[in-house]
Amino acid sequence: MPQLLLELFSEEIPARMQPGAARDLERMAADRLKAAGLTYDALTTYAGPRRLTLVVEGLPAATPDREEELKGPRANAPEQALDGFLRKTGLTRDHLTERDGVLFAVISSKGRATAELIPEMVDQIVRSFPWPKSMRWGSGSLRWVRPLKRIVALFDGHVVPFEIDGFASGDVTEGHRFLGSGQPFAVKDFADYRHRLEREFVLLDVADRKLRILEAAQKVCHDRGLALVDDDGLLDEVAGLAEWPTPILGDMDPQFLDLPPEVVRLSMKAHQKYFAVRDPAKHGLAPHFVVVANVEASDGGKALAAGNSRVLSARLNDARFFWDEDLKTGFDAWNDKLKGVTFHAKLGTLAERVDRIAALAREIAPLVGADPAQAEQAARLAKADLASGMVGEFPELQGVMGGYYARAFGQPDAVADAVRDHYKPQGPADTVPTAPLTVAVSLADKIDTLVGFFAIDEKPTGSKDPFALRRAALGVIRLVLENEIRVPLKARLRQQCLFYYDRLGFKDRDDGFKREVELFMVDGSPQRRSSQRVEATTLDLLAFFADRLKVLLRDQGKRHDLVDAVFALGDDDLVRIVRRVEALDAFLATDDGANLLAGYKRASNILRAEEKKGPLPEGMVETGLPGQPSEETALAFAAAAAATAVDAALEAEDFAAAMQALAALRAPVDAFFTAVLVNSDVPAERDNRLKLLGQVRAVMGQVADFGQVAG
Repeated sequence: MPQLLLELFSEEIPARMQPGAARDLERMAADRLKAAGLTYDALTTYAGPRRLTLVVEGLPAATPDREEELKGPRANAPEQALDGFLRKTGLTRDHLTERDGVLFAVISSKGRATAELIPEMVDQIVRSFPWPKSMRWGSGSLRWVRPLKRIVALFDGHVVPFEIDGFASGDVTEGHRFLGSGQPFAVKDFADYRHRLEREFVLLDVADRKLRILEAAQKVCHDRGLALVDDDGLLDEVAGLAEWPTPILGDMDPQFLDLPPEVVRLSMKAHQKYFAVRDPAKHGLAPHFVVVANVEASDGGKALAAGNSRVLSARLNDARFFWDEDLKTGFDAWNDKLKGVTFHAKLGTLAERVDRIAALAREIAPLVGADPAQAEQAARLAKADLASGMVGEFPELQGVMGGYYARAFGQPDAVADAVRDHYKPQGPADTVPTAPLTVAVSLADKIDTLVGFFAIDEKPTGSKDPFALRRAALGVIRLVLENEIRVPLKARLRQQCLFYYDRLGFKDRDDGFKREVELFMVDGSPQRRSSQRVEATTLDLLAFFADRLKVLLRDQGKRHDLVDAVFALGDDDLVRIVRRVEALDAFLATDDGANLLAGYKRASNILRAEEKKGPLPEGMVETGLPGQPSEETALAFAAAAAATAVDAALEAEDFAAAMQALAALRAPVDAFFTAVLVNSDVPAERDNRLKLLGQVRAVMGQVADFGQVAG
């Protein structure tokens, strides 16, 4: 079947926009082909420094003829309704058919040649392409990321003729700007197009460019006894900068290696797009770099390497200046600067935020086995590097530079590590700190962020999360779970909410908040009691954590409804919640678990129906009644035994044992529902059986709210 080849050739497309452009072209083309009624076997897009390419295999020569039946008004409907339907369909009354008193219209349309539809599709795509930034040039109205130069449009080996803002389609493209022949050339189809481009020193597929970069870079390093420092992000970027990427090994001044390696690597990466190099026989970086050129130099790249080395030295001299100046300044001056930096209009300055984090870190420290004084000290240093010259130049190094400066100024290693790593984990793939001091500061930082923004009602909405609160909550969860920190989350969040509403005195701010706390007596001493607002904020935060925990466990293959079922018990110990969920998940995967769940739902349905009629009977379940079925007696004893076993298992946090205790109920519950009529005509029998079902529900409810479990 015919093939469609489309190339949109322009001036250089920024590397960061290329992946998104390829996805957008694929989406837009697929949507428009579908809307036109065209099927295809495969659709592939490519993005590079100067071209976007689309190839669609297996397109039909034309769209099929179509018939569509539209339902109209009733035959006896008012004339106005009939006239409206006729206008909509473009038919007359005699073209309509009647079935069961209703009028129907059959709209027939002839298929169109695919070659006729392609110009319309391409025009729509080009004119509405969602570039993050675009430009207009000359006297035309067309906007594109950079000036558009050529359009290749071939269908079944023939040019599809059309014009967009003065650019006529054709079969001619160009090769590499410097290495190619310099002459435009015609292509016949995608295979010919790809082959001719490669002969003209253009690798169309970004995967091919990345492979060429990686293999050649590793080779030039290996030839000098060196090793390339892997950087997938940089590899993605440089693959979008060169059509024929050629890695070249350059030398740098060894004196710069006494700078922190992160500074050297970031100077290379952020400003020059160089790869760092290391010596496998030594620790740290080697005084070399790999630059990816877009040419094959006649001298093997020596001049290019020398020029890039001079540029890198200038960059690293700047970094050296910031490093030296920062070492003359120190934490006291930086923290003083934070007093004049607003964190958020409603949450005060960065200095106020540091005070909050320090106080919270001191309180958290004993819970994680850290020294409270050291935790407070680390927290007071954690944000100081935001005012340093190096972090001002390289914001990506916040925290990292603080750790280096803390060591340089004589702080203990544990404090320096906490300053360095307190932002971690910053994403699902980031490592989780395990050092107690770091954990304390990291938790304090994230909890303060969450409580603060929830307190001022700046919660994430839909896909919008400008303050990265979802990431902060996930960070807290991972810190707690991976370090098995046993902390009552609700109490901690509530206390921090009180900190905001009380100690910060929102009443003094012109932001609509008032301090809403009051005193009451507990054991003869005055205590603070939160207002409705504090409780509401705490509950909102707990729900937010539950949602984030569901996302985390779902990514691990766990069922999200089980998180709801366990959270419904009011437990706020995340470690215990996850253990419950894991045990519950394993239990429900068994026949006993699945059947007992069905029995629970049946019992709950009966009890809910009875609750609508009035209060359920209360009291002890009776056994040994005259004529009482053995199945009823067996379930009563089983429920009592299960209650005792479940209590003991939960007390020991042996959730597998709790599930085993519930499993013992499966057979008695099944037998009970098979042999016993709950709604007996005898009131005493009915009441006793309802009490028994209530007992079963209560026993199971100690483990989880099975009513929230799907199935």
